[in-house]
Formats: sequence, structure tokens, C-alpha cells
Amino acid sequence: MRKNKIIAAAVIFIVLMFAFWWGGGAPGLHSENRQIGESINMKKAPAHTKKPTPSASPTEAVKEETSESKSPDNTPASTAEKKEPNPPSKDEDYREEKGAQSVWENNSDYSGEKDEYRTDPVPEGMPVPVEPEETVISDKELTCTMSIRCDTILKNLPWLNKAKADIVPPDGVIYAEQTVTFYEGESVFNVLVREMKRNKIHLEFENTPIYNSAYIEGIANLYEFDCGELSGWMYKVNGWFPNYGCSRYLLKDGDRIEWVYTCDLGADVGGGYSAGNGR
Repeated sequence: MRKNKIIAAAVIFIVLMFAFWWGGGAPGLHSENRQIGESINMKKAPAHTKKPTPSASPTEAVKEETSESKSPDNTPASTAEKKEPNPPSKDEDYREEKGAQSVWENNSDYSGEKDEYRTDPVPEGMPVPVEPEETVISDKELTCTMSIRCDTILKNLPWLNKAKADIVPPDGVIYAEQTVTFYEGESVFNVLVREMKRNKIHLEFENTPIYNSAYIEGIANLYEFDCGELSGWMYKVNGWFPNYGCSRYLLKDGDRIEWVYTCDLGADVGGGYSAGNGR
């Protein structure tokens, strides 16, 4: 009897232990099953599928998954090839960023109104500019007249730089008008440089590629801005102030060149229009 009770108790213990194990009560069993299950789901789930947020309704979740699992032509995403737009290149980004600064490179409004060197249309009947690199200077001698004056400074002495007061000629004449020889194909600039060197008169200029011409900064140590903010050197030929640089003006036999110093952006020497449309 005692032996039977022990056996019965052992059987009951074994049954309870088996039931406990089978019911999932064994330590670590649930966590291991959860990890295995998640790894399987991740492998099966499409990479593009998004899990609906807790606040999304079942209908919204279905719509979201449906819309993303189809390509534009309703081909399943698993078989459709998705084509992403090519990202802009660095050059495209630069052009987009700097586009506002490329007006001189490509502007239909600009073309036809001004030439590539920003020169306004030349009045009818007046000489058009000739690019220095396109001219051919021959041995044929021609003559013209040239003068250089700064008498406008005498009328605006309060504006004059005090350090320059002693170098202004009493009559305002730096180079009295005289006939000079030049060669066919030369420009106003060529004659100015040669005559200033010959007469030992100071001359300073700057080549400005944007205008494809030389810009005269100073003659006889009188510079731009020496007599006010609107002062500087201008030239005219046969009474006309060209609206382009002196190295683009091709001389003809008998031309009359006048270099004048303005204290009011050309208005005081009759060249206001040109002063506003070219250097």
C-alpha cells in the first residue's frame, strides 16, 4: 500500500511538471519564441512596407500599405522597378544658385540692346567701336589734332584735393591743341600714349576687359575723384563724346581729339549723356 502511494505521487508529480512545461511556464521559453518569430517576420516583410501607427484606423493602414505596394502603373512593388529621379549635379546646383548673376551670359533682353561689352547703341551717323584685337596698323601716316584741358577744376576749386592745388595749370591747359601724326589703324588711346610719353606728361590707365578698352585714370597727376565724387577724364572726337572706351575708337585723318576733365559726370563739359552710358 505504501509503495503504491509513492508511485502514485510520483506519477502525479510528473504529470504536473509536464503540464507546467507544456503550458509555457518554463523560464525563457516565451522570450525565445518571440525573438524567433520577429526574425522570421522581418525576413518576409517587404522592405518598403510601413507599419501603421497606433492612431491609424485599420482602413487607413490598408490604404497606406496598398498605395505603397503598387507602382504608378499598378504593378506590384515586388516586381516593378522603382526609378528615383537623378539628384541635381553640382553644376546644376551652382547654376541655380548663381543664375541671377549670369545675365550677361544669357539674356535675350540684353542681346540687341547693347553689345557684348555693354556698349549702348551708337547714334546714327557716328563711328561704331572697333575692337583693338581686330585692327591692323599700317605704315600710312595720317594727322589729327589733340588737346588736354582741366579748366573745369578752376571753377570748382573748393572740391579740389588740396594736395593737388599746385599742379593745376593757371589756365587749365595741360596739352595745348596741336597737330600730331598717327598711323592708319590706330586709336585715340594709341595717340594719347605716344604723345604723353613724347612730352613727358604723366599718364596712368587701366585695361578693363569687361569693356574691352583702356580706362584713363590720371593725366598730369590729376586723377578721377580729385575734384569731387563725380570727377574724372573724358574724351570727345569732332565734338562728340563716344559712349565707349578710347582704345575702341578708330581714328580717321583730320579728326579732332579733346581730353577734358569733368567735375560733374560730364554735365559741365557737354558730355552728360555719354558719362551715363559708358566709362
